[in-house]
Amino acid sequence: MTGDEYVASAKSIGAAAPQGVNCSSTTSWAGPASRTSRAGSVRRVAARADEAGLGAVATAHLRAGRRFGAAGVASFVREEGAGEPVVLVHGLPSSSSFLYRKMLPGLASRGLRAVAFDLPGLGLADRPTDFDHTFAGPGRFAHAAVDALGLERFHLVVHDAGGPVGFEMAVGMPERIRSLTILNTVVTMDKVPFVMEFYARAGTGRDWPAMPPPAVVRSVFRAVGVADRSALTDADIDAYRELVLRDDGGAAYLRIMANLRRGHGDYGAVVDSRSTQYPVQVVWGTTDPVLPFRRHGWRARDAAHVPAIHSLPARHYLQEEQAPAICELVARHAACA
Repeated sequence: MTGDEYVASAKSIGAAAPQGVNCSSTTSWAGPASRTSRAGSVRRVAARADEAGLGAVATAHLRAGRRFGAAGVASFVREEGAGEPVVLVHGLPSSSSFLYRKMLPGLASRGLRAVAFDLPGLGLADRPTDFDHTFAGPGRFAHAAVDALGLERFHLVVHDAGGPVGFEMAVGMPERIRSLTILNTVVTMDKVPFVMEFYARAGTGRDWPAMPPPAVVRSVFRAVGVADRSALTDADIDAYRELVLRDDGGAAYLRIMANLRRGHGDYGAVVDSRSTQYPVQVVWGTTDPVLPFRRHGWRARDAAHVPAIHSLPARHYLQEEQAPAICELVARHAACA
């Protein structure tokens, strides 16, 4: 099947749950309402502190999730649905679980439990200054996070620099991965740095801004992030920026970007569908200017040894404009695992 045929196929994907998935046979997540009143009071105090400096969209995101701890780091998670868990790993500079907010209800409606948490130094997670920001560091945290959240076996979805983080998880716990979905990420790192690496390496002083002014960020997000510019409002993009900056002004983000390549390995073995314990699929936004389809998409396909790529008419943040199509592909993949 050609790339164009895949695009046409993706456009026709519906919202119905795939056949063969039993949406009622698993235990549902009780959610924050099951906590004691004292714990609820503590959360409300923490929430008021966390909301400082956030606009309405980012605040709504915060209130839709809860705090949890793993590997000595306090973080934030959003969960929705009941069924087999799907762990959604965010990358950079999307920088938080906020990226997956449109996919959470879509996966839940297909009989799955969608789980998206923030990696240390990003979003609403704590920002320890001594954290290991090579891919191994957040990989270890993600391993501890799924343990803390009680996820024994799960489907894994990775995007952008969250790809190597998820691949680190797969190295350490291959028997717990039910399936792997690769979204616009890298299996082997190029010598050419990501755009924000240049910026981060130059940012050495306390007054160096982690992010440009809001108007510039809005323009860049729309240029590289979405083909359908209406998919992101100004308030949405402002929320992305606010969740990068938080109370440290984005210093953790600069540390992450400056250390992005240290310790990076070759993850070919964990994505090679010929030998993995789990099925692998590749889904790509075909007009991504950050990780172009004909270069990085084809590389991911070749590394995974899959016959084709599920290509979607989208740019780098395909979750923003193709959430229903991605959810359907993940659900179908999960049903066959």
